[in-house]
Amino acid sequence: MAATRLLITNAHPLEPESGELGDVSWLEVADGRIAATGTGPAPAISDEVRHIDAGGATVLPGLVDAHVHILLTSFDPKEAASWTPGYATVRALREAERMLRRGFTTVRDVGGADYGMAQAIDEGLAVGPRLVFGGKALSQTGGHGDIRPLGDDTEPCCQSRPSFARVADGVDAVRSAARDEFRKGAAHLKMLISGGVASPHDEVSAVQYTDEEIHAAVTEAENHNRYVTVHAYHPRGVNRALRAGVRCVEHGNLIDDETIRLLLENDAFLVPTLVTYDQMAQFGRRAGMPEASYRKVAAVHEAALSSLERAHRAGVNLVYGSDLIGPLQAAQLSEFTLRAEVQPAADILRSATSTAARLLGMAGQIGTLAVGAHADLLVVDGDPLADISVLTRPESALRHVVKAGQVI
Repeated sequence: MAATRLLITNAHPLEPESGELGDVSWLEVADGRIAATGTGPAPAISDEVRHIDAGGATVLPGLVDAHVHILLTSFDPKEAASWTPGYATVRALREAERMLRRGFTTVRDVGGADYGMAQAIDEGLAVGPRLVFGGKALSQTGGHGDIRPLGDDTEPCCQSRPSFARVADGVDAVRSAARDEFRKGAAHLKMLISGGVASPHDEVSAVQYTDEEIHAAVTEAENHNRYVTVHAYHPRGVNRALRAGVRCVEHGNLIDDETIRLLLENDAFLVPTLVTYDQMAQFGRRAGMPEASYRKVAAVHEAALSSLERAHRAGVNLVYGSDLIGPLQAAQLSEFTLRAEVQPAADILRSATSTAARLLGMAGQIGTLAVGAHADLLVVDGDPLADISVLTRPESALRHVVKAGQVI
């Protein structure tokens, strides 16, 4: 008979919100949830219980990466354009499995993943983290998500194909596209309101979308009990979006004091993604990044760390994100290393657990060891509070990944 319960004993629990490592304890899991914890005698072990003796290792909540693109498994748009939807989906789900095996039990996809991918994982047809998806991001014509070559005069098409973004211009079109993404199950809506590194034909500081269009998206999100997050680097775009009521900012490498004030006033969230610029600067050309994109990396790469440090010192809600594409996704855990240059380990860990849970509307459900939470757990050798690199070495330090009570 297959075990229906899980018992972990002789483990030091690490609760991210308190930032403390507890005494040797036991933790019991039933029906995919944390059922009980304690420091005294552990519950009896039966044939229906799978037992893990942690031997003094640390048990902590599974990690959350709040900025992934599981669908973007190649840097070469010409190569990806020839893929069928089925092939692209298989590649995406394979990448999702790799993320889970690195310790990410929940990921927020902010451009590309859809209901079918999440359903495949939920039903056990594919192995992967809990997938919180936003469908396609919204881009204006000529914006960060409009990938047509300069010589292509055809209208944007193929909204039904798997892709990172869809084009929507004007208040009515934005409103319609937002409703359509929410109809298809999106947990949030992403708007591309500035240029980007991966889009070769726009400037990083370019402002995209009008105040009226952003307001329309925010209204639709609020009507659907969802929220808007925005891709933006420069305060010209970021600050407009925060004033319009967006809940989250992706990247924010070039933010100013006004940005930080607005983030704090609105209790909004910032998802820096340092590792993607670090990796693109080192390996972008080798990975197939277009030369026009590679030249833009320096502008955002140099400012990323100082912006993170200022936001951290101010007390901004900071969430872990990687934003890696194609073969660079293997560096997903290196974001911990980069943030450790300006943040204590406890704060970085919270960004990948409890703070991320608040952004996703899942506080108390993930990112915690509290009774009743999803049993998304990691068992690691070492103390991440004393040495954050424990989390960056899964091949040697990660003993077990547990998602919804199932040992992966």
